[in-house]
Amino acid sequence: MADAIASPAELCGILGLDPAQLPALIRDPVAIQGFPLRVPRGFVARMRHGDPNDPLLRQVLPLDAESSATAGFALDPVGDMAARAGAGLLHKYEGRALLIATGACAVHCRYCFRRHFPYSQEAALSNGWREAIDLLKADPSINEIILSGGDPLSLSDRRLAQLTEALTTVPHIRRLRIHTRQPVVLPERVDAGLLRWLSGLSLQKVVVIHANHANEIDDQVASACRDLAGCNVTLLNQSVLLAGVNDSVDALADLSEALMSVGVLPYYLHLLDRVQGAAHFEVDEATALRLHAALLQRLPGYLVPRLVREIPGAASKTPVTLGDRDLLREYVTASSD
Repeated sequence: MADAIASPAELCGILGLDPAQLPALIRDPVAIQGFPLRVPRGFVARMRHGDPNDPLLRQVLPLDAESSATAGFALDPVGDMAARAGAGLLHKYEGRALLIATGACAVHCRYCFRRHFPYSQEAALSNGWREAIDLLKADPSINEIILSGGDPLSLSDRRLAQLTEALTTVPHIRRLRIHTRQPVVLPERVDAGLLRWLSGLSLQKVVVIHANHANEIDDQVASACRDLAGCNVTLLNQSVLLAGVNDSVDALADLSEALMSVGVLPYYLHLLDRVQGAAHFEVDEATALRLHAALLQRLPGYLVPRLVREIPGAASKTPVTLGDRDLLREYVTASSD
């Protein structure tokens, strides 16, 4: 993480790109200050040299479009603050609660729905987890804890152990779910210490990695996933449908196949959370439905992620579906054409 690339000019230099040929690149250091570039060198090594449209590069390269205010896009697009139950604790859905474990990430994805989140005030670690643990003890309906952020694996193994030790004092917590991009962008994080911590947990364990394109999955990522699976972890993936990254049937099918090859099941394909600064990534719902219908034709059902969106205040993630079978046939036909 300390060696991550933080300069657009350095990133372009490594990839053999002339910044002058990228007119949409943010060049004003003040404009990028609030959400700076950060990308591990190992992830950059998977990008295509000399290709300004590489799907991995598009996910991390700051563009001028981020500075434009777009109607319908918000600072808190999924209603995190309305779901705040305490310091760093969000309670949106029945039976589960989410802990903002840290604001730190190994990579700054430009479409991140929490790019404006007030981490300095809301990280649960700020008071040693005490407020969050007390709130969880007071609500026996919660049986699953979701660690999110930022990226919870940005915490040290010692901090993670402290947190899970505290969680084991809550008798009704049965399951720990970790949402993390680090096994994908920084697979070195899945080291012996992390695996010892995971193996020692008495809770059921689910790890949801975040990969959006098949090119993100290389031999190191495959090894990290195998090691995680060896700790009796259920491995799932959720991705975001992103314009210019994975908005084709081939890209989505290749991603599902690549995930399956490393023992990860596709879980969710999210429509973009409409956060300010990310409007240029949005894929419209009609296109998303066509892609999903075509994916259903091509792949076995267990390799087709559920197409969903998050609506603030809803009781769950909301499936995006076509209820009418004739319409579905139209979309499939259009996709095939």
